[in-house]
Amino acid sequence: MDIQKYIASGVLEEYCMGMLGEEDQAFLIQMTMLYPEIKAELSAVEQTMENFALCTAIEPKADVKQRILASLGFDDADTRLDINHLPAVDKHSDHHTWINTLNHLIPTEPSEDFWCELIRKDDQYQQMLVVTNMDVPEEEHGEYLESFFILKGQCECMVGSELFTLNAGDFLQIPLHVQHDIKITSPYVVAILQHQYV
Repeated sequence: MDIQKYIASGVLEEYCMGMLGEEDQAFLIQMTMLYPEIKAELSAVEQTMENFALCTAIEPKADVKQRILASLGFDDADTRLDINHLPAVDKHSDHHTWINTLNHLIPTEPSEDFWCELIRKDDQYQQMLVVTNMDVPEEEHGEYLESFFILKGQCECMVGSELFTLNAGDFLQIPLHVQHDIKITSPYVVAILQHQYV
């Protein structure tokens, strides 16, 4: 066997990236037991890949990290955001994480038709936690992009001539200068109302 040719074939790198089939993996492991040069080269490739991963790694934002962990099956039912540094909500936001974070603010049995709490206000965004059973009449905005992120309940939103049904976990951004209204279709809705200044 030409050991150098085998090493140069790229099979060691493929093994480290999990790209080899079972038969090829078994053969490579056998080769590492027979040839110390192959074993040493495999260790060097593994170390190089680990060093590269560590050098290029970044710590994702809390909400991005939670989505990644949840997609991998490591969903923590008690995951929370930093309430003093809340991220913007978007179509990738996890409503369970937001509920865990804001649960202490959400009334258990809403007694008012409309209740809201300002949870973020800066130069870019204003976010309000809203609990309501009231419909919102037709309106439009030109100075900010309005978004709705539903935490609990259901509503229907007419945006221009398009009807959207929103449930827990759904996100909808309203384009500028477009007429829209909201009809509550459950006993009440808990949502994040977000204004992004333009």
